[in-house]
Amino acid sequence: MPLLLILLFIVVPVAELYVIIKVGELIGVWPTLALLLADALLGSWLLKHEGRGAWRRFNQALAERRFPGREVADGALIIVGGTLLLTPGFLTDIAGVFLLLPPTRAISRRLLKRFTIGRFMVVGMPGGVQGPFGTPPTGGDRRPSRDYDFDATAEEVPDDGGSEPRLPRTDRP
Repeated sequence: MPLLLILLFIVVPVAELYVIIKVGELIGVWPTLALLLADALLGSWLLKHEGRGAWRRFNQALAERRFPGREVADGALIIVGGTLLLTPGFLTDIAGVFLLLPPTRAISRRLLKRFTIGRFMVVGMPGGVQGPFGTPPTGGDRRPSRDYDFDATAEEVPDDGGSEPRLPRTDRP
């Protein structure tokens, strides 16, 4: 973990500065600044567009009553990609575009799934025990058997202000 932080906070900014200086020497200072501004604007537009799509798919998954694992992963990758595109620099822009475009985001999602498999588990979903990204861990849709699970209905009884508790009405079939 400390090595990752060193890489993130020291090596990446130094590499970004080096690439910006080299591009500035090649095409000039003003075109380099214009290019950095243009890709930040493009990144914000892409973030907005892809973020809306991910949000729509997330809500659709909830409406279909299925676990939105893929949609949540897409949303996280879109946020990271947009942040990288808004950060000034060409190397982070390349990584940001990789995370924002749907075909390459699918590759990133598969890599993320492979990296996180077995590290996170969602338990207690309505369909039973779920594995990473909403897939059942054993391949079936079996619910774990527990002797304390009961199917029942309930009715709320309004309080009429009396001190004596009442039972629900029994006039219904």
